[in-house]
Amino acid sequence: MEDNFSGKTLLITGGTGSFGNAVLKRFLQTDIGEIRIFSRDEKKQDELRTKYQNPKLRFFLGDVRDSRSIQPAVNGADYVFHAAALKQVPSCEFFPMEAIKTNVLGTENVLQAAVSAGVNRVVCLSTDKAVYPINAMGMSKALMEKVITAVARTLTDGQTTICATRYGNVMASRGSVIPLFLKQMHLDRPLTLTNPEMTRFMMSLDDAVDLVLYAFENGNNGELFVQKAPGATIRVLADAILTVGDRPDQDVHTIGTRHGEKLYEVLLSREERLLAADEGDYFRVPTDSRDLNYSNYVEQGDVALSEVVEYTSHNTHQLNVDEMSELLMKLEIVRSYTERGVLLDSEE
Repeated sequence: MEDNFSGKTLLITGGTGSFGNAVLKRFLQTDIGEIRIFSRDEKKQDELRTKYQNPKLRFFLGDVRDSRSIQPAVNGADYVFHAAALKQVPSCEFFPMEAIKTNVLGTENVLQAAVSAGVNRVVCLSTDKAVYPINAMGMSKALMEKVITAVARTLTDGQTTICATRYGNVMASRGSVIPLFLKQMHLDRPLTLTNPEMTRFMMSLDDAVDLVLYAFENGNNGELFVQKAPGATIRVLADAILTVGDRPDQDVHTIGTRHGEKLYEVLLSREERLLAADEGDYFRVPTDSRDLNYSNYVEQGDVALSEVVEYTSHNTHQLNVDEMSELLMKLEIVRSYTERGVLLDSEE
């Protein structure tokens, strides 16, 4: 995989976020030629610049909503990882048009700029909330995936290859529940659970990078890749946090499901599961190559569809407290707290 990036230029949109940080850790010490960080956050860009002080890093200030600001960053790039997005469910719920502007229109801007600049490969990052969406964030990500499919459908061999990944909540990423639980435990406050039976996929930042790299190496235009991941209830996660923190008697309070939340998440719909190729650790969903010739796909149904079920955080392998504790100890933020008593903000 490193040979594919030797001497090449990689652009990461939204590159100051958790995913961008993980990519930098993975690639800055390789033979990659240049990594470009594109984001609107000048403070985080300055923090990265100060932290790494690496000549392979270049920073571009801009916003995916502004197509003109993307072009200078894309020109001369070989590959693009498109991670820029509005991801917080509550903020998107109250400001849905902002989610549309960034997640949908911003994605179109990035893809059109990449195609115009002759970028070789683009991998776009989506979320499990895009499947059967019930909140604005998930709906905007579902539309983002449709934009990816629509643009990829117009491309031919020799042009830019665009594919997508979809994954669940990344453990200990910014705004996620693990840093919150650690802070509550540190302050000797009750851990607040929305619904003890709520399940989520458990993936690390390294898992997310591995998935993107797998899609990068294996993807064809319009294909979607999903990594198989274990799941756990929120109660199991809370108990595992208290176990590794040696706080077995700390209180846990149930506060109720928040607006816009699901009981469980779905990585593959029934329709996608029917079509998906099982590639061991990953599922590959082929591109939707249909067009406006409706008769090709609406006059006859598919009996097999009723025989499959979606791939969810409820029906994947469920972690127990011991397994969840072992997984937690692989996270830097958890080790830092349990071994040194240092409470980090998030996994970066």
